[in-house]
Amino acid sequence: MLTELAGISLLLAVIAIIVRILLRSHRTPSSRVAWITIVIALPLLGIAAYLLLGEVNLGRRRIEQLQKNKQILPPPSTVSAPYSETSASAEQDRFAQLFKLGQSISGFQAEDGNRAQLMTDSNSAIDAMVADIDKARESVHLSFYIWLSDRNGSKVIDAVKRAASRGVSCRALADGLGSRSLIKSKHWKDMQKSGAQVAVALPVSNPLLSPLLGRIDLRNHRKIAVIDNAISYCGSQNCADPEFLPKARYAPWVDILLRFTGPVVTQNQYLFVTDWMLATEENLSHMLLPANDKVAGFTAQVVGTGPNYRFSAMPELLVGLLTTARQQLTISTPYYVPNESMQDALCATAYRGVNTTLILPARNDSRFVAAASKSCYADLLTAGVRIMEFEGGLLHAKTLTMDGQITLVGSTNLDRRSFEINFENNILLRDSAITAAVLQRQEEYITASREVTLAQLESWSLGSRLLNNSLAMLAPVL
Repeated sequence: MLTELAGISLLLAVIAIIVRILLRSHRTPSSRVAWITIVIALPLLGIAAYLLLGEVNLGRRRIEQLQKNKQILPPPSTVSAPYSETSASAEQDRFAQLFKLGQSISGFQAEDGNRAQLMTDSNSAIDAMVADIDKARESVHLSFYIWLSDRNGSKVIDAVKRAASRGVSCRALADGLGSRSLIKSKHWKDMQKSGAQVAVALPVSNPLLSPLLGRIDLRNHRKIAVIDNAISYCGSQNCADPEFLPKARYAPWVDILLRFTGPVVTQNQYLFVTDWMLATEENLSHMLLPANDKVAGFTAQVVGTGPNYRFSAMPELLVGLLTTARQQLTISTPYYVPNESMQDALCATAYRGVNTTLILPARNDSRFVAAASKSCYADLLTAGVRIMEFEGGLLHAKTLTMDGQITLVGSTNLDRRSFEINFENNILLRDSAITAAVLQRQEEYITASREVTLAQLESWSLGSRLLNNSLAMLAPVL
């Protein structure tokens, strides 16, 4: 009797979860099929997995705080002043629609008057950031997904302590999972003792409470530095050594970072402020003042994404970039697990005759991602996409250059986690000089890579192909 009752209860639970999967908004058909298959094949495990990981749940408190922030903060479109003398011409070219699409995501206008400098490497990037922090007069705002207390991480920690001790308003935000070792260390407390404010973005919650507190694996993957609301850094680099001791076997981590001045600085500040207020509820609306100095510079905008933005916003922008390309498109990413629209658009770009290159790491720190990526190779190569596997370490740089004019840099990987779950930050810009510099960096990646061919794919064993395609099927779930 008890066995029959348990069986009936499990069946009803399975039916209830399947109905929820079918009724849940913002769910692609492939994702629904994948989850329903898992729930039917492994009922107990499938139900538990879906409740923990199946829905992008921010949690009631975070949703309420985000709504409060929206009432307190000015609209994103008002935090920087347009440069009207060049914006009219920009509206007439084919790139204007890309910036309009970017504005539809997080609200920031495309603004002229920006300047940028591409950092030479990870170590020089940290040194430049430390130098700017040491010159800070008013504020230092830092947010990292991974912040370690290694050589580079300690340099930034010491710079924050020096700035705070001389009266600069310093705030340090670190992700609860990616920076857990630093948050638990004495260095975190030392920053507080020096006068800096510290906060944890998305603390790791009890799995049993995740339906109330929010999805357990929500992460703040952003990398933001804003100094005196005048200088900002954006790119793929965390606050750590390229040797990256937690995963030293894949080192060096090869990143890219740009130093910006101009209106995008205040836009990056806006992202930091929203994240800080979500973590602490401290009102920082007074810090969102647009820069008054108007200088010549290129058009750019910040594109922030996350589970509080519209579903599939970043894939929409990426597909827009791909379909706009006419001559050249080069992408580097450590993690390529695309949705169907992204994969199809990349293939279509090559079919249209665009010189299309995808650069991935030869050795990935995630076997699942590596296998899922390889399952996409055949279609890409058949379409004419050149696939290069970087052999000089783990290529962690997230870059896109297009037609010698457009560059996208930031924290977003080309995978479903970045698209749907993580909080991410990116900068979209139009400038031939910066695009040439980033493209040259991409060419350096290509020089240190081996090219993948269709002949090589044909030599893969049956077992390898089965594994790659099987794991790729789980992409809509994981």
